[in-house]
Amino acid sequence: MGFGVVAVAGSELHLIEAGAIRFDPEDDHTLKLRAIFGSTIAIIERHLPDELAIEAQFFGKNVQSMLKLGRAQGVAIAAALQRELSVVEYAPKRVKQSITGNGNAAKEQVAAMLLSILRIKDLPSSTDATDAVAVAVCHHFANSGRITGVKAGRGGAKDWSAFIRNNPDRVR
Repeated sequence: MGFGVVAVAGSELHLIEAGAIRFDPEDDHTLKLRAIFGSTIAIIERHLPDELAIEAQFFGKNVQSMLKLGRAQGVAIAAALQRELSVVEYAPKRVKQSITGNGNAAKEQVAAMLLSILRIKDLPSSTDATDAVAVAVCHHFANSGRITGVKAGRGGAKDWSAFIRNNPDRVR
């Protein structure tokens, strides 16, 4: 399970912590759920966030995997609710759209844009962590009236070339 914590200071968005909670594949599923709950509580207590944003479940072909994912998401949500945080869910396509301007963007495109948006040199090596950071940034954009990392009114980017044209100051 990936997680990402961001902080907003004025108009700046800062990555505070990101990582992934890993489990032994042989562990009992209920023990994994308990670990997710405890880890989520620990992250909340460490950073005292105002809200929890989570990626909504996507539809796959493996029903058992989807059930396990849904349980894991439910446990993370329950931990947030126990600490009286509001919880918001975002569909995977919406997350990609808000970060890159393309709801079908590859993980590599999302990661590249996160580096630019957050003005950092590296992201965690875990794609789960990078996905979680993307959800956090998407949530920030949704609450700040920004779309695709572009201020509303400057013209939301539909593709990479439009983003570069509209945001020369954000490309390194």
